[in-house]
Amino acid sequence: MNVVQPNIDVGHAIQSVAQRERFSIVREFCGHGIGRIDHDEPNVLQDGRRGEGLVLEPGMVFTIEPMLNAGARDIRNLTDGWTVVTKDRSLPAQWEHMVAVIGKGCEVLTN
Repeated sequence: MNVVQPNIDVGHAIQSVAQRERFSIVREFCGHGIGRIDHDEPNVLQDGRRGEGLVLEPGMVFTIEPMLNAGARDIRNLTDGWTVVTKDRSLPAQWEHMVAVIGKGCEVLTN
């Protein structure tokens, strides 16, 4: 079980690491709440200013889904309606973790 403190600003944290490592952030996508439907509120942004992000409360379950590019942030969808590629053909990476906010921390539910 990975437990982290709930007072972190998710979007700001993702943006800080991405910029430090010289990656761009795709802003057309975001994480989301998990509730009665799979893609539920709230939206969990991948960028933001410290102190302006989502307020984490016990009982929330959501995904964090950063998509980072080695080049520019611009993307395009292929004609299959599903595949997303970078416009400059740089390498992208996207992954997803589900997180539950518990008492005094957050538990990462995915490995």
